This record gives sequence, structure tokens and C-alpha cells, in this order.
Amino acid sequence: MVVLIMDEYGITAMVKDRNVYYYVKWSPLSKAERYAIITKVPAVAGIFEVYWMDEKKHLRLFFVEKTNYGGLRSEIRRVTDPELCIDNDKTKKILEEKDIYFRYSTTDSAKVMDDVVWFFMQTYFPENTALNHSGRYEKIFLKESAPDNLMWVP
Repeated sequence: MVVLIMDEYGITAMVKDRNVYYYVKWSPLSKAERYAIITKVPAVAGIFEVYWMDEKKHLRLFFVEKTNYGGLRSEIRRVTDPELCIDNDKTKKILEEKDIYFRYSTTDSAKVMDDVVWFFMQTYFPENTALNHSGRYEKIFLKESAPDNLMWVP
């Protein structure tokens, strides 16, 4: 059995045979405001999700991404700020016109991030086959914990 050290909001793993069981503890969902990101998000590696609020007050998943050491703070700031948006006009328009929210979970393992983001992408967007997992395990299982009762629509 392998257990990774977990930060306040982090990812742990238990390996049994050729399977891995991840436990993702998310930070509270926060509105993407510059000050909140700069003061509350650690400058460490991890994964994050970004949501936008639609007209019916439903959260819509916008991004699921990973970032390396030092990156959570700067990457969440970059992808949620319309002034820093380099993606496309549609993304910039959503960032300018909608309320944007985020949450994160830390880990310093690139292979763990590969597995967890792959799992989320397979769950949320099974048609997207661009990402690969680390290849270390036959099966990947995942359980989440969050301080919010997050409900979002695809």
C-alpha cells in the first residue's frame, strides 16, 4: 500500500494489486476574483476545476486542468481573468460576462495528476480521448470530498 502525503486539500492514493484508489479532497468552491486567488490559492502543483454560472444559476464545468509546481495560483489566475485570456473569443466572452468559480486539490506528483485528470475527463467528456493516464495501473478508482454540495450541469 502506498499513501501520498496530503495537504489540507489534496489527493491521496491507495494501491492494491494493479489498481489505484484515489481520494480527492477539494478546496471550497470560490468565486474567481483576483484578490481571492492571490491570497487563498497556494503556489504549488495540483489539479483544478473552473465553472461558470449560467442564466438559470446552474454551474457549468469550464475547465479541468493540472499544473506543475508553483502553478495553481498563477494558472487559476490566468485561466479565469479575461485580461489574461489567450484562448479564443468564446472563452473570453464567458470570462467577461459570467460569474466564474474554481476549486483545487494539491499534489506534487505528475503521474497522480495524469491519472486523476484522465479519470475526470473520461467521466465528464468520454468522447475526448486526447489525454492519457500514467499507465501504472490496470484500473483507476476515484472518490471525491468537498466542503460544498457542488451540483453542476454538463
